[in-house]
Amino acid sequence: MTPPPAQVLETISFGSFSLIASERLLTRNGAPVELSARAFDILMILLSRPSEIISKNELLALAWPGITVEEGNLRFHIANLRKALGDGKEGARYIATLAGRGYSFVAPVSRSGAATAASPVETTTSFRQANLPARLNGMIDREEDLEKLSKRLNAARFVTIVGAGGVGKTTIAIAVAHLLSSTFAGATLFVDLSMVSDAGLVATAVASMLGLSVQSADATTSLVAYLRDKKLLLILDTCEHLVEAVATLASAIFAAAPQVHLLATSRETLQAEGEHIYRLEPLACPPDDPGLSADAARSFPATQLFVQRAMASGARFDLDDSQAAIVVNICRKLDGVALAIELAARRVEAYGLHQTAALLDQRLAQLWAGPRTAPPRQKTLQATLDWSFGLLSETERLVLRRLAIFVGHFTLDAALAVAIDEMLDQPAVFSAIDSLVAKSMVATRPVGAMMRYRLLDTTRAYALDIRVGEAEAANLAIRHAAYYRQWLEQSGAEWSNLSSGTEQVPHFAALSNVRAALEWCFGEDGNTDIGVGLAAAAAPVFLMMSLLPECHRWSERALAALTDATRGGSEEMHLQAGLGIALMHIHGENDIARAALDRSLAIAEHRRDSLNEAGLLGMLHMFHFRSGDFETALHFAERCRSVAGNVDDRAATALAHSILGRSLLMMGDINGARTELEALLKIWSPDQQSSTIYLVHDRHFRAGIALARTLWLQGYPAQAVERVRLSVEGAERMDHAASLTVILAWAASIFLWTGDLSAAEQHVNASIAVAESYSLGPIAAIGRARQAQLAICRGEARSGVANLGASLREIHKVRFELVTTEFNISLVQGHAALGQFAEAAAQLDEAMRHVQAKGDTCYVPELLRVKAWLLQSMADPRIDEAETLLVKSLEEGRRQGARAWQLRTATDLAALWANRGQRERGRALLEPVFAQFTEGFDTTDLKAAKQLLDSLS
Repeated sequence: MTPPPAQVLETISFGSFSLIASERLLTRNGAPVELSARAFDILMILLSRPSEIISKNELLALAWPGITVEEGNLRFHIANLRKALGDGKEGARYIATLAGRGYSFVAPVSRSGAATAASPVETTTSFRQANLPARLNGMIDREEDLEKLSKRLNAARFVTIVGAGGVGKTTIAIAVAHLLSSTFAGATLFVDLSMVSDAGLVATAVASMLGLSVQSADATTSLVAYLRDKKLLLILDTCEHLVEAVATLASAIFAAAPQVHLLATSRETLQAEGEHIYRLEPLACPPDDPGLSADAARSFPATQLFVQRAMASGARFDLDDSQAAIVVNICRKLDGVALAIELAARRVEAYGLHQTAALLDQRLAQLWAGPRTAPPRQKTLQATLDWSFGLLSETERLVLRRLAIFVGHFTLDAALAVAIDEMLDQPAVFSAIDSLVAKSMVATRPVGAMMRYRLLDTTRAYALDIRVGEAEAANLAIRHAAYYRQWLEQSGAEWSNLSSGTEQVPHFAALSNVRAALEWCFGEDGNTDIGVGLAAAAAPVFLMMSLLPECHRWSERALAALTDATRGGSEEMHLQAGLGIALMHIHGENDIARAALDRSLAIAEHRRDSLNEAGLLGMLHMFHFRSGDFETALHFAERCRSVAGNVDDRAATALAHSILGRSLLMMGDINGARTELEALLKIWSPDQQSSTIYLVHDRHFRAGIALARTLWLQGYPAQAVERVRLSVEGAERMDHAASLTVILAWAASIFLWTGDLSAAEQHVNASIAVAESYSLGPIAAIGRARQAQLAICRGEARSGVANLGASLREIHKVRFELVTTEFNISLVQGHAALGQFAEAAAQLDEAMRHVQAKGDTCYVPELLRVKAWLLQSMADPRIDEAETLLVKSLEEGRRQGARAWQLRTATDLAALWANRGQRERGRALLEPVFAQFTEGFDTTDLKAAKQLLDSLS
């Protein structure tokens, strides 16, 4: 196992004070000193450059990144900081002011630090799912809100920012997250719920962004289990259309995960358990005073925002007293709503200040003459949007309405694919999008090297209300679905290699559009023909992303919509595969899953689609391998090798080596297994891609553990342990939970065989923790069975037998029979230790019948040896029968090439002969078997053999 990462807790000392930056803690003689978040930031900046002058402008930029604040704010916090430090009292000097130049930390500073092992609940800066959007520049007058929100979130853990649309809730939530980033060591997850329309997918949206495998319709349980011991800031943005679902999820997380902090934004409260409300008010506006000077007007944030945005859009004017009255009037009429002010300010460059005010007055007057059913500020934003829309050209209006079909972010390619038709060509759409961006009707955000676009939720809701003809709406939806089908086909396979939250964000947004398109296709006015194709393209991607319930749902709906014309094609092939694989993982190996996989394979064969045929043979191998039908699994592995041999594809060849090697191992062909598994490792890398997702669904980490088991059986225990280490490290680097938990559980068997019970326990516990966090039920049951094995090995037979029996019942229920024989052997040993020889004998007979029927003959030598041991342990020992069984075990071990089984059997048989007075015969048997070993002499079996040999010499 890889140890937890070390963290360096640096302590900065000055005078009687100590500061630990990673904990945002300042103490004086050991007692905490209370500082505001901003004052702490300023202190950290000054301490980073002691005895150096830092200018006021630089301090403002560093302490308030992206926010426009007055110098008075800096002076205020410096004064409070000096007060908290006792600066100037009893001769103490810490912060010096240099007139006209800035500030400097002048006291002597020392630094010390020590690496400490991270606790299980700590989250390091390597949090791979971190996806916090960049801080928006130019946020005005939210300093007090940031301070209050930061303190409240730290203290209460669950805060909802509530305010009208367009007031800046998302902007300030992002700013708070950046401010607290160091507190959470970068472990911040931003979930944009505006992209989710189905309340049932709220937990799924969060879980999938964390990389969790979603295996049930409601992912809440698995998500809460995963977060239980995590330290994380979770931002749930735009919750108002999903209030009940978000409230339920947030309450569950708040109650069960004590180190998770929740920050939500919504137009209404969630009314959830533990929720604290922070009402975000609009920007302060100047008073209605005709004589107000320009200087006085500039001191108000609403005016500052208007002037800043107008100048940013190209308007040129110096705010004088005559213009101040007009700007003040605009800001007051817009109620200080930030989005409304920005929309108005963007028009000044085109229309001038006076005309902008006149046009706005006309529109507001028209709207306010009617019924006033909406809240005032919401109606203000609606009026501003109406006014802004009225100033657009016909082409811009048309493009805006078409862009409203997108859920969340979209690319320029997507916009062009959806917006262009016979009415609008590419240049017209390009021009319209540029203009809409300039007018703040479309927002932009760079993601990596590519610019992403989106409509704010208020703008999108407004645009969707614009009525269009049924034919145009249908054509728009068809183009939208067609584009995302193409995206799935071209980019879907990339998902498996997206290692960070930032890289995954565009794919989550695109997948939200896929969901929206699927809902339309299979809805009342949709197009099921297009839906079938879209679902077929989505099924492999849902599988790769471990969104199994969605894969099941859409595959099943699309299969029901197939017609005679579409049956038997590639679309049905992918849909049947998606249905079968999803069912296998959700409900275990059942008849419906097998029938779907069989049908998918038959279509691939009929179409002579060799790559998908190879991949689907791999899936059917998995189905039968997991269910313990090793004869049938070997049949599919051999067919896969035959198909892969006829195609030039490394992924297909790797899959064939992997599944054939694992099958041969279980069937007792140890040397053949090693040949296949080592051939796999020569050509495969975990980041290898393929256009056929079924070929890379298994990252082949299990093959690494299979090779470790092979090495142990061949008599190379030290190499086996090293291969375990490499396999675990590889799975950890890939951050693939399903593979990691399986590998950890299988790795434990190596340590049980070598007698390193401490390492076995460590791997078992880690496997259970991962399996339970990701709701991998069958693997968690296997982990608990391993724990029971450990208990039996340690002499705790009664609890071990009871727990192993309970775990086996769980495993049988989902038909996960891959390790049944191994556990049955431990049950036999446990019953015998309790003196329950009849039960032990019955269990052993059942295990041997299972091997004969299913084909995992690699255990035959050990089963024969254990039966011989059992016969010798009975009250009336049957020594002759035991001797016969041991001879048969030794012969079978030699036939398989399993030196490890030979050593155990030879040791037992030599001891039996020695007890009969045939000591030389025993030594002559054991000595050449022992001599075959060149390593691992500290393992239990080799030490026992050596001890017996010494006694026989």
